[in-house]
Amino acid sequence: MAVVAVAMTMRERRAPFMRRSVLAFPVAAALACVVAAQNASEYDFLIKGGRVVDPQNKLDGVRDVAIKDGRIASIAANIAPTRALKAVDATGLIVTPGLIDIHVHAFFGGENDSYAGGGWSIDPDSFAPASCVTTITDAGSSGWRNFESFKDRIIDRSKTRVTAFLNIVGGGMGAGSIEQNTQDMEVKPTADMAAKYKGVIVGIKSAHYNGKDWIPYERASEVGRALKVPVMVDFGGNVEAGRTLEELFTKHFRAGDIYSHMYGGRRGEQDQKTNGPSEGMIEGRRRGVLFDVAHGGASFMYRTAVPLLKAGFLPDSISTDLHTSSMNSAMKDMLNVMGKFMAMGMPLEQVLLRSTSVPAKMIQLPELGHLSVGAPADVAVLRLQKGRFGFTDPVGGLIRAAQRLSCEMTVREGKVIYDLNGMIAQPWETLPSDARGGDPKWDFTRGHGRRPGR
Repeated sequence: MAVVAVAMTMRERRAPFMRRSVLAFPVAAALACVVAAQNASEYDFLIKGGRVVDPQNKLDGVRDVAIKDGRIASIAANIAPTRALKAVDATGLIVTPGLIDIHVHAFFGGENDSYAGGGWSIDPDSFAPASCVTTITDAGSSGWRNFESFKDRIIDRSKTRVTAFLNIVGGGMGAGSIEQNTQDMEVKPTADMAAKYKGVIVGIKSAHYNGKDWIPYERASEVGRALKVPVMVDFGGNVEAGRTLEELFTKHFRAGDIYSHMYGGRRGEQDQKTNGPSEGMIEGRRRGVLFDVAHGGASFMYRTAVPLLKAGFLPDSISTDLHTSSMNSAMKDMLNVMGKFMAMGMPLEQVLLRSTSVPAKMIQLPELGHLSVGAPADVAVLRLQKGRFGFTDPVGGLIRAAQRLSCEMTVREGKVIYDLNGMIAQPWETLPSDARGGDPKWDFTRGHGRRPGR
């Protein structure tokens, strides 16, 4: 009773003061305005009215996508635009998870004839956002000796999310004798570097080896097994050296290891009698080997891809093998490669699956590649263009098509990093004289320096 009496007394004593303070000072009204403003801006960014295709979640329909603090906050119909700081209209466009390209060479620099800190690699932000790619994986350009330079100069400073396969060669990937030097294929320093940056380093790479032995694959596999990360192999030179795919897959690969350039047609991928997949490819898939397109400048041919696709031998991941040679030849970019598979008869949803959630799982980053609530807000806004288009391969083969994909807008961790046609802009006449672009909570098209979320 006493406690109740005291409480009532305190309320009675406080009430006159509260009435006077409300009359004297508009505190409650101000607080109400603040709360209203917060409620009106419960989301940072809202993409309205697009066809949302999220293959992992088996979603294909018109929805709105709301983003808050760099993550997907809601997927629903008819989210009021007043609930977001910024809303854009994606009517008639495809809204899908940010594309993931797991075979790129991005360790650019001043060295001649090199992917490792050299002129054969590309700046991620110069190419990925314009293709609606939000995550790339460098395919072994760096080794343990130079990975930290790659990380400091490029990975940590890119708007694009950059991960990496670490080359079993300590010096990384370059011309001449560099990739043939078995003395520089060391297990312990490679494993130590990969363990130090696990999650950024997502696997181990071996490429372009011409020797008759299996040293690079044995050592790459030893690191992969120790750290439980995948090994990716470019099996160049195997035919001349007398090594076979079947032996690679049965003696050196584990389930989850990745075979690159699967439609190259020069490494034993194709049965010479049936034109379908070789026995080695069939056995690899049976054992859980994963197969990556990695188009590149010379590692994709229709005369291999079309028969293998007809035989049901589909890729696990679609990727580019983007570098300074491939980007201006038949390959061009991620969307162009995806368009080729659509032209060969693969449905859009299957193309997107192999460009989003499947590659994310292959590099052990399952939080990426989908639009689940709480996931990083990496979003691609695509246009399915209709017209007369042509897709070529590196030997001059052509497939005509009536549709292709183009990139309208790229969102990385809730920030717009590419906007082709001004979806986030407004008529210039309506802007104040001191306008300097959009709110940094959702606009990173002008920003320089470290990537969103860092």
